[in-house]
Amino acid sequence: MTKTQFVGKVYLVGAGPGDPGLLTLKGKALLECADVVVYDALVSETILHCINPEAEKIHAGKRRGHHSLLQTETTQLLIEKAQTHAIVVRLKGGDPFVFGRGGEEMEDLVAAGVQVEVVPGVTSGIAAPAYAGIPLTHRNFSSSVTFVTGHESAGKYRPNVNWQAIAHSAETIVIYMGIHNLSHIIAELLQAGLSPDTPIAFIRWGTRPEQEQLFATLETAIAQVEAQGFSAPAIAVIGNVVQLHSTLAHCRPSFVLPNG
Repeated sequence: MTKTQFVGKVYLVGAGPGDPGLLTLKGKALLECADVVVYDALVSETILHCINPEAEKIHAGKRRGHHSLLQTETTQLLIEKAQTHAIVVRLKGGDPFVFGRGGEEMEDLVAAGVQVEVVPGVTSGIAAPAYAGIPLTHRNFSSSVTFVTGHESAGKYRPNVNWQAIAHSAETIVIYMGIHNLSHIIAELLQAGLSPDTPIAFIRWGTRPEQEQLFATLETAIAQVEAQGFSAPAIAVIGNVVQLHSTLAHCRPSFVLPNG
């Protein structure tokens, strides 16, 4: 049996949270010269327009209940494309290594003998609060931050996030993909001793022109989310830093295009 030969390299590129101005220069340069781009559902259309017009574009997005490709199929596709193309870009929303399965994909590519490199992106857990006027740290409110997923896959290394521990792990808690499990999460945090008056912010489509925000407390959050029909994709920020929104929100950055 002959060993598989690879002519190309796979780049795991973070597209950032949505605003194309937050795409890194390195990520943009790779998109402009890529031979193949395998992209996720949350990558904005404006960033997709940066892709080399001659490149093969393949949608591999994952949204709750709607997977274009299974994870194993996506990895196998990257392996196959690396055999025949020089520059293969796996384009992911946010950062590949922050709840983006980038580590899993890189492991599989390395095991297959494929050259692979990660190009970090701006994660929504940092950018979306910033665009909402919420600094995750502030000397008067918070000196620590915890990032946690509110959606866990079956068969993972441990069955559940320990929300009791998370409640006291930091002064600011940022939850990715937590809308669908919100009732359970809030009940756990309250049981752990967080005050019902603790501020919480929900940010949907962070850094995009259509960004939406909802501000509540742990006590009122579920009712307000249901009343407003607030849905994914969204992140939640919990902690006293949320109060700064009323002062800083008018300083929201502009939605800008990368230079052509």
